[in-house]
Amino acid sequence: MNSLPGQTAIITGAAQGLGYAIAKAYVNEGMRVAMMDIRGDLLAQAAGEFTRMGGDVLPITVDLSDAAGTQSAIDAALAHYGAPRALIHNAALLITRSMLEITLEQWQKEINIILQAAFILSKAVWQPMIDAGGGSIVYLSSGSGYKGFIEEVAYNPGKHGIEGLMKCLALEGAPFNIAVNCATPGAPINTPMSDSNYTEEQKRHWVDPALLTPAFVHLASQDASGLTGHRVAARASGSWDAIDLL
Repeated sequence: MNSLPGQTAIITGAAQGLGYAIAKAYVNEGMRVAMMDIRGDLLAQAAGEFTRMGGDVLPITVDLSDAAGTQSAIDAALAHYGAPRALIHNAALLITRSMLEITLEQWQKEINIILQAAFILSKAVWQPMIDAGGGSIVYLSSGSGYKGFIEEVAYNPGKHGIEGLMKCLALEGAPFNIAVNCATPGAPINTPMSDSNYTEEQKRHWVDPALLTPAFVHLASQDASGLTGHRVAARASGSWDAIDLL
């Protein structure tokens, strides 16, 4: 367990939903937070709120489907704060389309936000984390990371891919004290993406994503001597379950 106050976290999809809730939880823990999102207007509002709370935050507007833009964003975060204690790749895009409907461009955009961005961000923080003596990388997965769903022609393989990358990097990170895990919402959560894709039945049971943040606080404190190579399900009770995938 590593102390979090004064440490840095980098969070994607931080302007709203679960990413916003995680960023707020980290600010409350005394962490400095680099916040990435494509929605610059919402990002500025969130950053203003966290600054008024006394937080040290850096908002970075970026389209994570663009490789060059993603690289520039992570370079800016590292230049401003140095090596992060935690990288949380939460951003994703899910637009349900059948195989007959989806185009290559649409498929690539969803895959790039989930998987290409994960690679670029992780590659950028890897050596700084090694030099710092360790760190924690967390990718957001979901049921789509281990089950199949109709009309998730891009999102489904993207989430499967993110779990594969996690397993590989958890093994490679072990000698360098870098923990790498996937996290899943252990309950339906009330987010803009969920609103577009959840059934009415799921919406009747969804919860505030802030209730899931204790698991992410715990994950930010990990290194390879603790929890790594796991899929962690964050529960609305504030608890979590962890399945070893290695």
